[in-house]
Amino acid sequence: MLPNTVKTRSGRILRLNTPEEDAAITAAAMADPDARPLTDEEWEAVIEKKRGRPFSEIRKELVSLRFDPDVLAGLRATGKGWRTRVNDAMREWLEARSA
Repeated sequence: MLPNTVKTRSGRILRLNTPEEDAAITAAAMADPDARPLTDEEWEAVIEKKRGRPFSEIRKELVSLRFDPDVLAGLRATGKGWRTRVNDAMREWLEARSA
């Protein structure tokens, strides 16, 4: 393998920048106020930030249901959050039934 290269798990060979190329890229970024490199503190904040949905105390279970096409189309037509509204409607139905 050539110097300044890295082989990935998939077998691709990536060429790494030389220190001179890296310095030129950094200098160009420092000259552009809209593309300045992150400081060490900013990098730490990026690394520490957790992505995705926050954990809930109540874990939902993944199930598979079959709906008639018109029912599913109607649910989806209500917009974003339709799955949550279906969950809430099922909860109301269960509470009414047990009362």
